[in-house]
Amino acid sequence: MANVPEDLHYSKDHEWVRVEGDQAIIGITDYAQNSLGDVVYVELPKTGEEFAANEPFGSVESVKAVSEVFTPVAGAVVTINESLADEPERVNSDPYGQGWMIRLRMANPGDVDSLLTAAEYEDFTKAESE
Repeated sequence: MANVPEDLHYSKDHEWVRVEGDQAIIGITDYAQNSLGDVVYVELPKTGEEFAANEPFGSVESVKAVSEVFTPVAGAVVTINESLADEPERVNSDPYGQGWMIRLRMANPGDVDSLLTAAEYEDFTKAESE
């Protein structure tokens, strides 16, 4: 079964959000990286770019497919995980740690209230894989 940390928020597009003050750290879930297979390239936005909630901010290329990655919350990019340029496999090995993708300053911190809890996300992924 996929790893679903309790302290994060989740989207139905398989992104996770860790809230730190007015900022959101975003990456793809363990379920998503497992579905994609070996990640070979990660395309990330530039610092300062702004995104609406549910807007694509980049993509993940695996041996199987290229998938867009979406921002579950609106905001401006504060920093990106530049280590993924050289080590995209971190998305597979540590999706909730070293495999994070972007850090946003949230336009509306209340956006996270519309996301799934860990339990809701587990139910969603179970239903999706049946």
